[in-house]
Amino acid sequence: MRSDQAKDLLNGVRDGTVSVDEAVRLLRRLPFDDINFARPDTHRELRQGFAEAIYAESKTADQVVAIVHRLLEATSGPVLATRVPTETADLLATEFPDASRHDLARIVVLRASEAPEQDLGLVAVVSAGTSDLPVAAEATVVAETLGARVESLTDVGVAGLHRLLTYQDLLYEADVVIVVAGMEGALASLVGGISPAPVVAVPTSVGYGSSF
Repeated sequence: MRSDQAKDLLNGVRDGTVSVDEAVRLLRRLPFDDINFARPDTHRELRQGFAEAIYAESKTADQVVAIVHRLLEATSGPVLATRVPTETADLLATEFPDASRHDLARIVVLRASEAPEQDLGLVAVVSAGTSDLPVAAEATVVAETLGARVESLTDVGVAGLHRLLTYQDLLYEADVVIVVAGMEGALASLVGGISPAPVVAVPTSVGYGSSF
């Protein structure tokens, strides 16, 4: 249920244009919908301000399309499908011509908002090497879809510290820093010593080093 629907329903009960029984019938769909193979959380946008994301990997293309249809019916903001296989992305592009497809990030954004309602601040997405770019791109697309401004720093891993230090001003200005680095993710610790912002460390399963 969208926030505007909830407000209309409550106003209707208050004004007497909607009966209590009718309101109960409509509210029975909360907090999720049952479509046999999945139970989309149709209440999440109302609770948290953003619709449930669809993790598309290992789902069939038809399953993803069905979940997208249900979430688009029940929400008003963007809907994200993540880790989308190529076949599924192709079908989503056919079923939803207005979808925004991001192949490097493996994300499809349905009903993307051109002008987010609020500015969530500046997010710096820092990646150690080119091999980390798909995960960094995923973080970038999600942050931008939510309404954040994003600045990306690529190929600034610990093997060349001087490359990162060139961008200290950006690290000072960012409200959040997402650090994507292979294996042990040593870059995140280094960034944490420079930036006063919260640092989200995202170790990836590529590159040299140890992964625990």
